[in-house]
Amino acid sequence: MRVLIYGGGAVGLGIASCLIKAGHYVDIIARPQTVAELKAQGLLRKGLFGTYQAGPDAFGASSTLDQLSARPYDFILVCTKSFDSQHASEDIYEHRQLLGPNTRIVLFQNGWGNAEVFAKQFEQTVIYNARVITGFERPRPNQVNITVHAAPITIGSLFDQPTAHVETLAAAISAGGIPAQTTQAIEKDLWSKMLFNCTLNPLGAILGVPYGDLAAHPSTRFLMDRIVEEIFVVLKASGLSTHWQTPEAFLQAFYGQLIPDTAAHRSSMLQDLQRARSTEIDALNGQVIRLAERYHIPTPYNLAIYHMVTALEATYRSKHQTHLAGQPT
Repeated sequence: MRVLIYGGGAVGLGIASCLIKAGHYVDIIARPQTVAELKAQGLLRKGLFGTYQAGPDAFGASSTLDQLSARPYDFILVCTKSFDSQHASEDIYEHRQLLGPNTRIVLFQNGWGNAEVFAKQFEQTVIYNARVITGFERPRPNQVNITVHAAPITIGSLFDQPTAHVETLAAAISAGGIPAQTTQAIEKDLWSKMLFNCTLNPLGAILGVPYGDLAAHPSTRFLMDRIVEEIFVVLKASGLSTHWQTPEAFLQAFYGQLIPDTAAHRSSMLQDLQRARSTEIDALNGQVIRLAERYHIPTPYNLAIYHMVTALEATYRSKHQTHLAGQPT
């Protein structure tokens, strides 16, 4: 099986490590620094599911699609941040010789709305989504650590396509160390993760604490409860669904299982802020807000969280630019 990993961040390297370990051919598209490290030292995975090292000759690494041969891939896995979806879809479309008649594009991304972006460039029949509730951290450009794992990766279509086309991909990821499976209910899975991310990711970033601390304090529990309640109102109005019928049912699982399983994890949004990078707030709470506006539903708590994170983005970016300006030339 030939697989292209488009995006060599923590998630991309984590999934790549599984596929390489399972014996499949993998090319990774990443930033030049990451490519240089991968070519020099190979790919290292640590943490949950054990340690695995793939040598530099076990896979390909390039900084642009132009550097690849024209031979089609069986799967193209998009592992970029959600705010890069537009660029990624256009870039892959410009190099559509990499897609054969049976190629499937699978979006390993946070948030909601990514499939719609890709559907502007590609037939819906080739687009699938993956739900990932596994914590990946990248301490070095060529290393990924798996810190938490709450549920198997699920892969399915938002456009009523058969799961048979992605069964081999799920099996390969599982064989490489991270449990994965296909599903006919990917919409519910994605909104389950949206509920998880919209409550924990922004607040963890704003307060700079791990998820377990958010559940331990009455004030943050109050905020998370209100965010969840708003999202359920939006879901009902927009005809979308998740695995829980009521906010109370979700919150019971949220505090009883989901947070305990990920209590030590620190928000990826916090890591992005600290590196003066853009966050995925627009694909998370921002998407909730936009859906709510269609149906004239007030979402004051999601709106407040959204604006707090965007303000922090600007603050961290300004500090970073000031720091760079003070460096000797």
